[in-house]
Amino acid sequence: MLTAQIATLLPDAPLAPTAEAPVWPYQARFRRTAQALADELFGLLDDELHPLVQLLALPTNADPAARFLETGADALPAGPFAGVVARGLDLQYASLWAYTDRDDLSPAILHRRQEGRGLRGAVQEVLNALDADTPYAHFAGWPIRINDCFIITVLRFQRKALRAHPSLLPNRFYTDGRPLSTSLAMAVIYRFNEEAVKNLSEPEPGAGVMSRPREAEELLRAAGRSFLDTPAQALGLDPAVAQLFVTCNTISSLRYEGAEGVGRLLLARRHHPNLEEVFALTCPTPLTDYRAVRKLLEMTTPDVHLLADGENVYALGRQVGHYDTAREDLFAVNFITHYAWELQHGTHLLLRAHYGLPGLPRTRLSRTNFRRDLKRTFGLTDAPKVDKLWDVVLEASRQKHGTLLVITTEALAEADRLKLQCTLIEPVPLTPLITRLITAIDGAVLLDPEGYCYSIGVILDGTASGRGDGSRGARYNSALRYVESSRYPCLAVVVSEDGLVNVLTSKRDAGER
Repeated sequence: MLTAQIATLLPDAPLAPTAEAPVWPYQARFRRTAQALADELFGLLDDELHPLVQLLALPTNADPAARFLETGADALPAGPFAGVVARGLDLQYASLWAYTDRDDLSPAILHRRQEGRGLRGAVQEVLNALDADTPYAHFAGWPIRINDCFIITVLRFQRKALRAHPSLLPNRFYTDGRPLSTSLAMAVIYRFNEEAVKNLSEPEPGAGVMSRPREAEELLRAAGRSFLDTPAQALGLDPAVAQLFVTCNTISSLRYEGAEGVGRLLLARRHHPNLEEVFALTCPTPLTDYRAVRKLLEMTTPDVHLLADGENVYALGRQVGHYDTAREDLFAVNFITHYAWELQHGTHLLLRAHYGLPGLPRTRLSRTNFRRDLKRTFGLTDAPKVDKLWDVVLEASRQKHGTLLVITTEALAEADRLKLQCTLIEPVPLTPLITRLITAIDGAVLLDPEGYCYSIGVILDGTASGRGDGSRGARYNSALRYVESSRYPCLAVVVSEDGLVNVLTSKRDAGER
């Protein structure tokens, strides 16, 4: 019914609202800083999301006219949002949330919370209807009253990219009614909205700074911490006490007699039907006894894991039988290498953390994306040449210690320029066998788009651009510097020790931010 009502409004709704006086003085500044933060934050997560920040103004008086506070082709039609304030009241009184653990909230605070929850729900209903049959997904933030309007920050993403992120089932909540995150992406969306609310709630809304150097990384870490609250609650724990994200980070950072931690920790309540104990500990070890847990991890094998209930390691055992993923009460933490771990549910990897920075699990390499990058960077579309380079890159991606391939149109000239910091070889067309041999040593491999290699063990140079990633190693950051400062078309394939593969190019799609 809502979709039908919106359809009747769309023909009369303008494609872009006309310019009007701002609702408050720092309106434009807030939108710019919010967009800058969204670009940085969601760019760290997934550069295919392409976030767009919009501001919806809903009058608090009897006037039903809503408007978006920007113009342009990307602006949503305002007409369908007429009446959402009234609809918000309906939702507010239809689903009152009982704060059973809070007796310190005044009636005014309770009213604002219920009002905000209802209004946000009403706006999201309209956004969901507008998103039907479009490539976008919109998410409404929390409404903040400024002057005579409710201001709601609306985030838009590419739906296909967002759906590619593994997700848990919805409808889990904190005791204060806030929804628990169903995925890392949703956790980041919630953290972004919280920053927007903070900024809009200041005495001079929008006058403050939303993003400072490295703040996006801190927000991403905070999102990782909040996402781990979801499995914590599924295990019957208080998320505020469990601190699973911090626990896993700390355990992964520890070495035992010089060795990095590798193994698996299964999180489930004791006597779970899909867990079999090999032997139990008389005195369970608290997960917060990080060094003791790290020592226990040494006993694990590919089929025998640590068993923990979210608070204590109580046994070593294995997973048995068929686990019904709809239960969502059995999670696995895979410790991959030093300071790197993954959260897994069923067959889906929900999160990968590297040096404390959470990210999304990615495939080792995408043939489609690699083909696209070659065309975009070198204009290379010849199928045999593309297939030859793909075979080389695929073999390099299997190098367990990591490696770096650099493809450039001026590979011969660059090999000569860097001859004092590399090993020159006679030009040779790379095959999977040769690739396996030359990627066994440190340094980059320099080749051209034809697949000919000119030097190995290359120490790359380049100018720092400020776009480095402190959570990544020297291999990734040196490749980024080289690619961004290269005068020639260039593509680098970075294979990390933890299996992550990044393709860095000197050219970007025109539509990328």
